[in-house]
Amino acid sequence: MEAPIAAAFASGRIIDAILLLVACEALALAWIGRRRGLPLPSLLTNLASGAALMLALRAALVGAGWVAVAGWMLAGLVAHLADLGLRFRAATAQRRSPAPAGTTPQTVAFTRVT
Repeated sequence: MEAPIAAAFASGRIIDAILLLVACEALALAWIGRRRGLPLPSLLTNLASGAALMLALRAALVGAGWVAVAGWMLAGLVAHLADLGLRFRAATAQRRSPAPAGTTPQTVAFTRVT
């Protein structure tokens, strides 16, 4: 049992399998997000960051040069920074949006205890 797992790691095939699962996850999340109207860019950049780090690991496992490993790590950093930028922009926009007009369950009319 140990030999096939060791061979999968040595050849990088284990990372290929994980990347296939990440791609399936991205497709499923994109499909669900489209049906429910969820914002996907931040989620997809997060998955891209993880995928780039997996590719860096694969490059290291198969003995690729340091330039390939560093390149994938740089791609992961760029995707991670894009993810952070999208999250920061969404949080800032949410803070700046005006309060909804009218009475909602969160207003004093509903939360005041007499």
